[in-house]
Formats: sequence, C-alpha cells, structure tokens
Amino acid sequence: MHELVDGGAADVARRLLGSRIVSTVGGRETSGLVVETEAYLGRDDPASHAFNGRTRRNDAMFGKRGTLYVYVSYGIHHCINVVTGDEGDPGAVLIRALEPVSGLDVMAERRGRATELCSGPGRLAQALGISMRHNGHDLSQPPIRLLADPAPAGAEVGVSGRIGVSRAADRPLRFFLKGHPAVKAPRW
Repeated sequence: MHELVDGGAADVARRLLGSRIVSTVGGRETSGLVVETEAYLGRDDPASHAFNGRTRRNDAMFGKRGTLYVYVSYGIHHCINVVTGDEGDPGAVLIRALEPVSGLDVMAERRGRATELCSGPGRLAQALGISMRHNGHDLSQPPIRLLADPAPAGAEVGVSGRIGVSRAADRPLRFFLKGHPAVKAPRW
C-alpha cells in the first residue's frame, strides 16, 4: 500500500484510480474501486484544509502518509481523504467516487437506498461505514484498508478542475475514469 501513496498529492490522486478500499466496519465487509479523486496540496493550496495551518479539525492531514483524514462537510457528510505528505507536511487526496464491488446489500442498508451507493464523497463514506472515529486510521490495517490495483485496462483518465471549492477550483487536480457511471459531476 505504501508505494501507492508515495509522492505528491497530484501523483497519488492519479495513481489511486483503480485501487480498492476495503472496509470491515462492524464486521461487515464492503469494498469499492476508486474511480474519482481530487488532490489537495497542503499549505500552498488555498482550497486545502491545511492552507491556514494546523488545527484540531485538520490534524490528521498532518499525520503519517497512508492514513485517513476524515472530516464532516456541511455538518452532515463524512468525507475521506488519503494523507500523502510526510508527517508534519500536509497533503491529501479526497476520494470522490467508488465503483461498488462487494457488500452492496450492506451499502444499500447504510445508505437507505440501492442506487448511487458510492457516487460522491459523502455517499461513499456512508456506504463504507466510515465516520470520524476512523480519522487518522492507518490504511494498511483493518478495519479499513487501501489495496493497490491498477486502473482497468483501457480506462481513460480525465483531468479537470476541482468541484465544490471556491478557491483554486480551476487547478487541474481532479482525476477520474472517463465515462464511469459513478462519476456524477462533469465527466469531460
């Protein structure tokens, strides 16, 4: 897993496409393939939670490479990020969408619906059972693991500006598998 998260956030964001997140939260396994990501470059990125320095909220983003940074968006949705920087040097990749692979019945139960299980950062965190208690979790260990899998053969990677941020939105730091149905935002 560590070779997957070695390097800058933009490189890692592209490399994570096709990798698998496996969650055994509550003893119930769910998993999905990463199909959409966004890179956040730390202190030099005005859209990054680390732009204004370290706080209690973003502390995990300054942690060890390969750990989870979980935050709550709009007071409702948990969002998950893979920390990419060295300790003390923040950088992270937001996981925006997954292709559900296993435990779809569990995902549907957690989401309260059988469609759009993992299309969007809040939806996928809910489907995987990830919450603030997983903030700072090492992704090489259960109950949530990140496994290296290459992007599907022949998959075309799209690159665009980031979604849902007001600053530095135009930077080409969003990566996605072109045409994938779980990618709901603009799919150029």
